[in-house]
Amino acid sequence: MRKRADDVAETRQRIVEAAVRLHGTIGPAATTVSALAAEAAVTRLTVYRHFPDDLTLFSACSQHWAASHTFPDPERWKLIDDREVRVTTGLTDVYRFYREAEPMLTNVRRDQAFLPEEIRERTAATEQSYCDALVSGFTAGGQSRELIRATLHHAISYWTWHSLCLTNRIKNEEAVRLMTALVMAASRSKK
Repeated sequence: MRKRADDVAETRQRIVEAAVRLHGTIGPAATTVSALAAEAAVTRLTVYRHFPDDLTLFSACSQHWAASHTFPDPERWKLIDDREVRVTTGLTDVYRFYREAEPMLTNVRRDQAFLPEEIRERTAATEQSYCDALVSGFTAGGQSRELIRATLHHAISYWTWHSLCLTNRIKNEEAVRLMTALVMAASRSKK
């Protein structure tokens, strides 16, 4: 019985690791059950036995991948009183993560429409927590606060980082300076 349980756990782990590899190289949209089975050296039926739906597979894949990465820490940013330093620290943390996780993030963000809704909602909630932690340093209200929030949301967007740092080859530090200046300019704007 123990050997069988170990074999089941090992097979499940092989499938999860295969999903991580495929999502990181060809993306979730191109990762078929057949490709996943071939990559994990199992049958399609075995994949379905372990992962009866997309949500269980994507959740296991995300959890496995996340365990090997250091995510940004918005709770730490909230401890910084100076709003410009807070924005700089937060964007530095977010952009570091984007750089380290770039191949997977590019594929997953590109293929977002193919992900289960719950996974898409988690991604949006994570970005919202980054924005909330940074905007909480500003005291402006009303339309000014919404302008600051919109600018921060743009600054923390993966695609903003991708455009600046990958497409246009700006270093992370330069992109952080540029986006921090944009946020601070938005905070001084009169609406």
